Amino acid sequence: MAQPEVVATPAKTARSGQPVAFYLFALVLVILVPALIVSLVLLQRTNQAQEEVVRSLTNATVQAMVQTVDREVSGMITTLRVLSTTHSGGLAGFHDRALIALAGTGAYLIGLDADFNQQFNTRLPFGEELGPTSNPESARKALELGVPTVSELFFGKIAQRWVFNVLLPTPQNDSGTVLLVLTQDAANLTAALQSRQLPPGWHAALVDGANVVIAATLDAGVQPGQVLDMLPFQQDLTSPTWQRQVLNGEAMVTAERAASTAGWRVVAWAAASAVDRPLEESILWLGAWGVIIAIAAGTVAFFFAQRIASSVRGLRRDANRLGRGEPVEAKSYPVAELAEVSQALARASEQRQAAERDVRFLMRELAHRSKNQMTVISAMAKQSARGATDVTSYVQSFERRIHGLARSTDLLLAHGRAGVGLNELVAHQLAPFSPADEARRVHIEGPSIRLNAQAAQTLGMALHELSTNAVKYGAFAEDSGTLSVRWSIAGDQLDLVWREVCANAPAPSDSKGFGTTVIHSMVGAALGAKVERLLHDDGIEWRFVIPLAAIDPAFAAASPDGLEGDPGDD
Repeated sequence: MAQPEVVATPAKTARSGQPVAFYLFALVLVILVPALIVSLVLLQRTNQAQEEVVRSLTNATVQAMVQTVDREVSGMITTLRVLSTTHSGGLAGFHDRALIALAGTGAYLIGLDADFNQQFNTRLPFGEELGPTSNPESARKALELGVPTVSELFFGKIAQRWVFNVLLPTPQNDSGTVLLVLTQDAANLTAALQSRQLPPGWHAALVDGANVVIAATLDAGVQPGQVLDMLPFQQDLTSPTWQRQVLNGEAMVTAERAASTAGWRVVAWAAASAVDRPLEESILWLGAWGVIIAIAAGTVAFFFAQRIASSVRGLRRDANRLGRGEPVEAKSYPVAELAEVSQALARASEQRQAAERDVRFLMRELAHRSKNQMTVISAMAKQSARGATDVTSYVQSFERRIHGLARSTDLLLAHGRAGVGLNELVAHQLAPFSPADEARRVHIEGPSIRLNAQAAQTLGMALHELSTNAVKYGAFAEDSGTLSVRWSIAGDQLDLVWREVCANAPAPSDSKGFGTTVIHSMVGAALGAKVERLLHDDGIEWRFVIPLAAIDPAFAAASPDGLEGDPGDD
């Protein structure tokens, strides 16, 4: 009958993952991106704090400039009031006194009549033709209000420069003067603005209600009479204001405050780009350093990825060798965990090699035992027959020996590399071969000691060979023979003695079969033992002196890959 064809199903391929470099680069991004975001937030907050400092400093400076201008105007009003009290003795005398009083102040006194014609002007000698005032609107307003009034900026005809007036109405007098005017060049107020230091990049100007520049700081780039293209004048500027607006077509940040006495205002401004530059530069530097750090971190991540990937590929090759049954040696890796895996693979390789050696050895041993089975079973049958009086007792005795032989094999396979107790090993190996009167003829004595798997296997096979030979030629081959198995601990060695006493002792022989090879090579070579075979007149004695280190359960003795000699009886 034809067998159905078996089609091999390919193993499922594991889902392909990402390389190590992917995860390292992802880790770099996970660390770097939040750090950059936090840095941006901190930069923004720092910039806001710095801007608040600049705002406070600028507002304070503007306020100080306003106070200086107010003091200047208030001083002019006070001067007018004082001069008005000396208005007597004719216009010529008043002109001369005022000229003396105002010497060095940069201010000049003008007297106006009801038609706003100039009666005198200390800029010129008394008696010259003067004509009407250049700023009749302020004169009219001062008369209407009856209080000191400060004019807007205007171009003086006599001064031929931009000036401003402070006007004071006077009581009706014989000279016909209705207004005393203290005039001053607008440029004189530049000193009031320059007396205060603005932050770098900031400029200031004193403007009237029409945004016409009265005076400005030297680096402002504007001149008296120039109109600032900015927001209209706001009356509610009792406290400094800070805002962004367009000044002469350019984005600016301005700080303003009104002068309470004159009705003017001081405007300080700086380019918005200059105000924002620290933040922009910080962001550029942060971006540049972020790129540098990212490149450096990426390079380091790539280097480590290559090292780890190379290590993992080495582990993969070792795993493949382990799968093929080839020896694997532990290697040094830069990552401790990978080095541990390499050591684990090396240990697994050693264990597999040892297990394979065990299997090969067991296969040879089983082959040898299978060839001796008929002889052993025949000897057990004859031995069982000697003490049997009927068929039933014969069968029971023979069956007990067969089961003992099976238990001995099971013990060897069940314990494997875990090791067994020496007393248990001796008892199980002797059980299938012991005569019916075992209690009288077999003596086992020694302290409790455990053997590692290799030692138990080696000694077990040696005991099996000795037991087989005892059945065929020695103590168990006749009814009167006895066997004594004793062991003791002498220093760091195990002293094991196998002593057979029988009437027909075996003759000396130089032939070496598999059994002799097991006893000499396995016990001697594999366990580093000293093996002696002594022939006595009444039997044979085997003595094994084995280092305790070779049988310690924590020590795995190496097994030879094969045995010399022909499988046969010794």
